[in-house]
Amino acid sequence: MLFNSYEFIFAFLPITFFIYFYLNSKRLTVASKGFLVFSSLFFYSWWNVAYLPLILSSMLFNYSIGNSLNKDTHERKKSFSKKSILIFGIAANLFLLGYFKYADFFIENLNLLSGSEIPLMDLFLPLAISFFTFQQIAYLVDSYRAETKEYDFLNYALFVTFFPQLIAGPIVHHKEMMPQFANKWNALKNYKNITLGVFIFSIGLFKKVVIADTFAVWATAGFDTATTLNLFEAWATSLSYTFQLYFDFSGYTDMAIGAALLFNIKLPINFNSPYKAVNIQDFWRRWHITLSRFLREYVYIPLGGNKKGEFRTYSNLMATFIIGGLWHGAGWTFIFWGLLHGVALVIYRAWSKLGFKMWRWFAWFLTFNFINIAWVFFRAKEWQDAIKVLSSMFSLTYVILPEKLENKLAFLNQYGIEFDKWTTNINGSNWTAIWIIFGFYLILLFKNSMEKKETFMPSIKNSCIFIIAFTISFYKLSGYSEFLYFRF
Repeated sequence: MLFNSYEFIFAFLPITFFIYFYLNSKRLTVASKGFLVFSSLFFYSWWNVAYLPLILSSMLFNYSIGNSLNKDTHERKKSFSKKSILIFGIAANLFLLGYFKYADFFIENLNLLSGSEIPLMDLFLPLAISFFTFQQIAYLVDSYRAETKEYDFLNYALFVTFFPQLIAGPIVHHKEMMPQFANKWNALKNYKNITLGVFIFSIGLFKKVVIADTFAVWATAGFDTATTLNLFEAWATSLSYTFQLYFDFSGYTDMAIGAALLFNIKLPINFNSPYKAVNIQDFWRRWHITLSRFLREYVYIPLGGNKKGEFRTYSNLMATFIIGGLWHGAGWTFIFWGLLHGVALVIYRAWSKLGFKMWRWFAWFLTFNFINIAWVFFRAKEWQDAIKVLSSMFSLTYVILPEKLENKLAFLNQYGIEFDKWTTNINGSNWTAIWIIFGFYLILLFKNSMEKKETFMPSIKNSCIFIIAFTISFYKLSGYSEFLYFRF
């Protein structure tokens, strides 16, 4: 069941909302929590009920480990220290994630290096395993630090499975969520939150089904279908994916935040206009903020952060972003994407230490183009796909201009420039260029949805925005598609 589906919008979400608050109105707090957990597991099982035993066993295991870490030393068997329990818990979670997500990647590379022919396991990738695994690892570390106390499995199950953020985040902390569920006032309908939640959800829905899915057509054709690309097609392909990814994932996050607000739960911000960033560090403070927070708090800082000298700091940055790349997918293109960002952060840090400055507009231009180029490796299924796009982006040997310009620019023929339909290989048209310009306009000049959330007031203007966004999105729902981050 997808956020951008009729089943979710017109059946699952309203039914869950009304039953949850009906149970709360009867002061059946345990029953309302239990129903929300049941609904979330039903939501999760909609794709494949085979996923259900996995997430249930993962929750039971981590709940048990977390409780062991929360116990006083004298309550725990002397043969097991807190640190050994934590290491065991993290290792078990990483093994589960590694088995399902990376086993075939390991076998493929082992076969390549050794010349062996070990058959692939062809395991299905359980939905959201990367997200709920990281979330529960964070819970174990927080328990080790004595920052959580959770002795109620129902509460813990609600923390893990709460459906608005279960599938693709934001990655939340236990201490962010449980006080909200425990707040007695949150058990009552809050019409301001309901209005705001519906408004934010409609913006996210519009981002996904109208903007992201439009760019998806050209990105898919350029990366997966076209055998050759001219200069403009290559740039249109890369920029289409850059915009598709942003509007797809930020749209999902908006819908998650909006849906959670219906239940009076405030999820953390995950995007803050990342394509306005003027350096790579600024980008990572704005893009997928909860993942950046996880990598900083549970990978970078435990490795030593910036407390052990410059060389160690650079090494820690590289390791953190290579791990971040690998988390996104089992492939060398993901690892290389993480490596690129690690190198960029090292260069930026060294540059800043030397006190160099550059014009703000040029800093943005450099940052955006680096991000756009790096996304090519993130999107490419194979190295050849990335090389195909990048080589065409920086080659002047295959340039096609719109045929209507031929009368005015015919002299360019002598330089090998052709005049024809310039976006044929990516199923594009002149609308492709208009949409790309529109994409830049939105990311650079518009307030983001979280800025609108902070200043939101019910008004005729906001009502019109909601009606227009939802109506257009409803029309486009007939062709709804999966969110990109479901693959990770």
